[in-house]
Amino acid sequence: MKTRIITAVVAAALFIPIVFIGGIPFTILIYMMASVGLFELLRMKKIPILSIPGVVSLLILWVLLFPSRYIELLNDINISKVGTVFLAVMFFLTYTVISKNKFTFDDVGFTIVATLYVGVGFYFFNETRYEQLEYIFFALFLVWATDSGAYFFGRAFGKKKLWPEISPNKTIEGFFGGIASAIVVALLFQMVTDIWPSYLLVAFIAVFVSIFGQMGDLVESALKRHYHVKDSGTILPGHGGILDRFDSLLFVLPILYFLLKVTV
Repeated sequence: MKTRIITAVVAAALFIPIVFIGGIPFTILIYMMASVGLFELLRMKKIPILSIPGVVSLLILWVLLFPSRYIELLNDINISKVGTVFLAVMFFLTYTVISKNKFTFDDVGFTIVATLYVGVGFYFFNETRYEQLEYIFFALFLVWATDSGAYFFGRAFGKKKLWPEISPNKTIEGFFGGIASAIVVALLFQMVTDIWPSYLLVAFIAVFVSIFGQMGDLVESALKRHYHVKDSGTILPGHGGILDRFDSLLFVLPILYFLLKVTV
């Protein structure tokens, strides 16, 4: 517990000021965290980051993360994000032949999906921060509220397992407790910031954010269970890896960004 607390305090002291600063420092932080997240996923599949597939995946990730406000720079050198992913698929399929199936078709699928999963999630982390600082804290508070609510409601009232094959400790009661907690925190956040057009909309968004946040957590649990690992990494002592801490946000932020664009 002591290690977890120390890690949390140090991480917050480094992370939160950069979130407030935004801009280039925050973009650099996003690139660093996403790169570590991709490394954690590839390691589950036993694909070394310093291999041909690993390096190519990293390059694709960096293109996917490129902020929309600088997209003209990519256009100037005729690089398309969709085109880059397509070329990567062709390259990886060719590499299965060159490697004589040491790098298999399954590895191609895993590598592409892993890169998209990490890249898209962290891309919208950066895009949401660029829209407005308050939306980042809105997402963070709702994810924390969901996690805490699910834990305490599950401990107090949990009887029916939510998905025992994936995460044995999660309960249906905890699932709905997490949603209820997210709604309460969202309404309080709206009272202080008034960043959404109405309280009804805030409650609606809180439900979506909470559900997708819990789904992101379950997806990460399913990955770790499938590949027989306890944590995605060890970069955060007592907490695991980058994906262990950001799994919910990787699902939440694309949804939140979409809702932001269609409602505000």
